[in-house]
Amino acid sequence: MGSNEIAHLDDKTFDDTLQKTQTPILVDFWAEWCMPCRALAPVLDELAGEYSGKVLFAKVNVDECREVPAKYGIRGIPTLILFNTGKKINELVGNQPKEKIRTMLNSAIGAK
Repeated sequence: MGSNEIAHLDDKTFDDTLQKTQTPILVDFWAEWCMPCRALAPVLDELAGEYSGKVLFAKVNVDECREVPAKYGIRGIPTLILFNTGKKINELVGNQPKEKIRTMLNSAIGAK
């Protein structure tokens, strides 16, 4: 299953992962109690499988991490932020359709 493709980051590992990763990184800011977050999880699992080797998928639990969500102004969850070469390049807030996320990912990797 795809879930093993998703890295779990926290305040300590986030910046390091951002700097060291050569591919774009899609970060899902979520929480256990958030129903839209739970609905989005299987979609992200599928996409992580599809984009394996092209995009790193990561999750940040906003209940366990305070610094990273604050740094990026996370107000609502789920929030998906796409980073490339350590910089934020795109953001989606709320439970998004798979095609919308796919379009964002394709633009980052230069795919059609």
